[in-house]
Amino acid sequence: MTDISIRKTGRAGRITLTRPKALNAMSYDMCLAIEKALDDWATDDDVALVIIDAEGDKAFCAGGDIQQLYDTGRAGNFAYGQTFWRDEYRLNAKIAEYPKPYIAFMQGFTMGGGVGISCHGSHRIVCDSSQIAMPECGIGLVPDVGGSLILANAPGRLGEYLGLTTSRMGPADAIYAGFADSYIPQDHWPAIIEKLEETGDVGHIKGQTPPSGSLHDQQPEIDALFDGADLAAIVTALEASDSDLAASALKSMRRNSPLSMASTVEILHRLRGAGGDIRHALELEYRFTFRAMEHGDFLEGIRAAVIDKDRSPNWQHDLAAPPTAAAEKMLLPLGPDAMTFKT
Repeated sequence: MTDISIRKTGRAGRITLTRPKALNAMSYDMCLAIEKALDDWATDDDVALVIIDAEGDKAFCAGGDIQQLYDTGRAGNFAYGQTFWRDEYRLNAKIAEYPKPYIAFMQGFTMGGGVGISCHGSHRIVCDSSQIAMPECGIGLVPDVGGSLILANAPGRLGEYLGLTTSRMGPADAIYAGFADSYIPQDHWPAIIEKLEETGDVGHIKGQTPPSGSLHDQQPEIDALFDGADLAAIVTALEASDSDLAASALKSMRRNSPLSMASTVEILHRLRGAGGDIRHALELEYRFTFRAMEHGDFLEGIRAAVIDKDRSPNWQHDLAAPPTAAAEKMLLPLGPDAMTFKT
């Protein structure tokens, strides 16, 4: 497969995304190839650890390859997307639960589906160019691929802030919010990877102090503004504030799907309150994505952002009247269609 390179080098199982011109967007075939490699290496005594990285400077992986999702959904074939998401989420759980060290090197954009194949690893490395985000509310989805769990476990109400505004995190903020572990300048990466391949010893990963971020200092204000019981309460708090942060957050949120944002708040509250694990998070996310094409804003969001690129989506709901009831409906149990983690 030309989009991905999978091999063993020394003591390491190596996965390299090789479609830099497409910002290493992950296709369905790439997802299945990664899963097969992880299954093979889990019981391979020659493989001490797994390294995932990517070619190019712009992106580790800017998300999932959504063109086929859009085409099939527009044709009324919702089953393709439902299968894609189910299989992708199974891979995300496998990475989170992997029995060997799983080391991700995340330069440039790491967003959406890219978060799912990196930020659940045991060792997550960022550099100066790293920009990590969960932008799903902007295209009519919810933060998925297990990203909702990372958001729910972030300090205070950073999860609501990052999920609803789709803000990007540099290296320090990504570490602070729980999406990364170590900052290492990118020009040091080849030597570290060589040592990991040679020894199979994660002790060679030694992080440095990253350039300062902004989330730590903004935390008290974010906590106050995003502490509402639902999206409506958060919007009310933001509109009542005259701060620059509140104004910037509202500007971002007015671009996003109200249904997605209302559902995101509900998912984060459920995960945080129940001490959710990765499978719980993925199962909740799947309730939404299973319905996203037929009942949500996903197809309209993709049309506006990717197909027509007019940046003027016609969402089903208005932020002036956040759709709390509709969000709860999107998150009802799926019964026989519920997320499973079986191949």
